[in-house]
Amino acid sequence: MPAIALLLLAGCAVPASPSAPAQPAPAASCSPPPQPQVPLKEPAEEPAAPSPSASDRELQQALQYADHVRGADAAALTSEISRLDREPGGPAAGPLHLALALMHTRQPADTARALGQVQRVLDDDALAAVHPLARLLEGRLLQQRRLEEQLDRQARQLREAQQRNEQLGERLEAMRKLERSLNTRPARATDAAR
Repeated sequence: MPAIALLLLAGCAVPASPSAPAQPAPAASCSPPPQPQVPLKEPAEEPAAPSPSASDRELQQALQYADHVRGADAAALTSEISRLDREPGGPAAGPLHLALALMHTRQPADTARALGQVQRVLDDDALAAVHPLARLLEGRLLQQRRLEEQLDRQARQLREAQQRNEQLGERLEAMRKLERSLNTRPARATDAAR
């Protein structure tokens, strides 16, 4: 059986003719399509980074100042607030800087004062560049003031509840004392009758 398979395979093979030298197939002469003739433009010079305008600088300074006072401790905040109070003719964004410092003290009076400073910034058209930041601060300060008022209400309710508890405790102790005195009287009366 292997011999038959070998004969079949041998019949499929074509003997090479020694008289005809093998010529390589002609190479296909494909050239790439011509490139479209588009005039090359010189790369345009990239415009220099625009210099920050005065309004951008004011906004950048306000954000840097906010970052500065965010990490300050209470003593540093107090000295910064007093410094800003002493410089009423300071930078145009002075009220905004003062508001940023006041909002970190977490005192209800300072929150109200910071809101006033933010309103001054919003009323000043010369500070239009920082108005979006001032509106953001106004919303945050209003929320902080609502939370402070809610905290005050809850503290007042807690004090009132503690006072009621103390009064009820005193009444309960008075009733216990009265009950003890009533329990001791009949025992004396029965001892005297004997």
